[in-house]
Amino acid sequence: MKGVLSLRAGGDTFTPELVEAFLDEYTKPGDVVFDPFAGFGTTLVVAERMGRRPLGIEIMAERVEVVRAKLEDPSAILCADTRNLDRLDLPPIDFSITSPPYMSREDHPQNPLTGYQTLDGDYQTHLDELAAIYRRVATCLAPGGTVVINAANLRLHSTRLAWDIGQAVSTVLTYEREVVIDWDEPPTWLTNDYCLVFSS
Repeated sequence: MKGVLSLRAGGDTFTPELVEAFLDEYTKPGDVVFDPFAGFGTTLVVAERMGRRPLGIEIMAERVEVVRAKLEDPSAILCADTRNLDRLDLPPIDFSITSPPYMSREDHPQNPLTGYQTLDGDYQTHLDELAAIYRRVATCLAPGGTVVINAANLRLHSTRLAWDIGQAVSTVLTYEREVVIDWDEPPTWLTNDYCLVFSS
């Protein structure tokens, strides 16, 4: 994969085309593809369509029900808090891709890791908890496994979210490279969008 991936945004920055490009590059049929922040199931739906074994975690029960309705195997998504990953009996993971929930550096009391349902949000704590999550993901990675995190730098409060996530996760996984996402119509709220690639 080249250092720049050109895509059509279509109103979203974590698109099926983005996921498909990385699955083409890093996985093969039958591989376990894991999304620790499954959201509305983009990773899982694409992985299943491409003959991979989808596996995801989502904390918001209403989203889990939406995703289950999209999947041939509804058991592929678990309703759980990813911070409790070590309590789940997960199979070896060949590849993980996600876009973790965002927050700005300042004026963001909602905690992304509780589905924005609590007001205990703190930017540095958010980064520390993401690093802790990926420390647990690392213990589940199959040999040669790869992790990709899609994150943007934000205009709001000049939040270098992608770079800060990259620095935090680099304490528990080996940083390999970044791929710049070149959107045809980039959202006005970001400066640049990246996929950060890590290995165990």
